[in-house]
Amino acid sequence: MIKAVVFDVGETLIDETRIWSRWADRLGVSRFVMMGALGGMAALDRSHREAFELVRPGIDIQAELAAWERDEPDGLRNHFDADDLYPDVREALAGLRAAGHQVIIAGNQPARAYDALVAMDLPVDSVHTSDGWGVSKPAAEFFAKVAAIAGREPAEILYVGDRLDNDVLPAAGAGMRTALLRRGPWGHLHAERPRARAADLIVDDLPSLLPAIAGLT
Repeated sequence: MIKAVVFDVGETLIDETRIWSRWADRLGVSRFVMMGALGGMAALDRSHREAFELVRPGIDIQAELAAWERDEPDGLRNHFDADDLYPDVREALAGLRAAGHQVIIAGNQPARAYDALVAMDLPVDSVHTSDGWGVSKPAAEFFAKVAAIAGREPAEILYVGDRLDNDVLPAAGAGMRTALLRRGPWGHLHAERPRARAADLIVDDLPSLLPAIAGLT
């Protein structure tokens, strides 16, 4: 029986369209080019960071981030806020909690993301980030932290994310049940791959989780 449902952040709860659009504007390329480069990296199983190098060869990302912060100290820059939540998030999380499930957010995110997520006052039991834990997905230690925070056996936990490599496969390797969300470039691409069969569930939106969980044995 699933007792805890744990969510990834980017392209699971947070729509990253504005973030990548801001990056395109910052780097002086069209948003179409930026999105295309990102989709290409997803299709090739390469890091999204390589999209920066593709559109701006030789870029020093850390130096660019520092310059961006100096230029727009009060702007969102490459961060998110409540306006970036997918519209089905609050209702779906609330529904899971009302059904008696423990609901946790735990994803690969910087420290600032923790504050942003907490400020949204989402119907969850706790929020955690890789920076806060000092370990990132897909490391086994990350999923060990998830189980420890939940206080559950791994088989009682459903981990929900949009990627096979960072979410479904390592969570399954840790003994958890998994749901692949067909959302964002990775989610749509990965749902079509043979290894997607490793997921216990493949869903198109978050409200689909609650009835689907009921069918898990």
